[in-house]
Amino acid sequence: MNPLEELVRNFQELAAQVPEFVQPFVVMLAGAVPFVEGELAAMIGVVAGLNPVIAGLAGALGNFLVVLAIVAVTSRARTAVVDARAARRRARAASLVGVGGRGLDDLPDLEPAQPAEYARPESKGRARFLRWLVRFGVPGASIIGPFAIPTHFMAAILVSAGTPRAWVLLWQAVSIALWTTVGTVSVWAALTYVVGI
Repeated sequence: MNPLEELVRNFQELAAQVPEFVQPFVVMLAGAVPFVEGELAAMIGVVAGLNPVIAGLAGALGNFLVVLAIVAVTSRARTAVVDARAARRRARAASLVGVGGRGLDDLPDLEPAQPAEYARPESKGRARFLRWLVRFGVPGASIIGPFAIPTHFMAAILVSAGTPRAWVLLWQAVSIALWTTVGTVSVWAALTYVVGI
């Protein structure tokens, strides 16, 4: 028995100590963690001896449920910020209209600029993702975005930038399904044809 086969067998024996009906939930929880996501969670499930279809579905579902929650929270936060900004602008316009007779369209931008020394530097992954977003749009950025940042962060960036929730959820679901399938099939094929388990 080669060392890789021995390592996989030992991991499967360890995973067998968890009740069989709980194992998909463990994979689902792993899929909910950023940087682990559905792909790696499904791979771990397959190596642990779970059926590849169940491992893939559990990993993808765990990942998507967290993305769904992030999209809902981010969307509400964005709506609150946009509404508050519009209310401040209307209040400022009302006070100026009474004084100078100017209309809402005549007002300068009322949002204070953030000084450059206080601006947070952008991470390399976020900058790369934003370049892909400009170049390929939401579908392309969602598909290739996991190479730069986790889907959790990607969904928050897309929604906070104003992309409709349904569009973000659709393409995040496609991305999660695609990459989880690729990861699951790759590990299953490697275990079956290379390691021989």
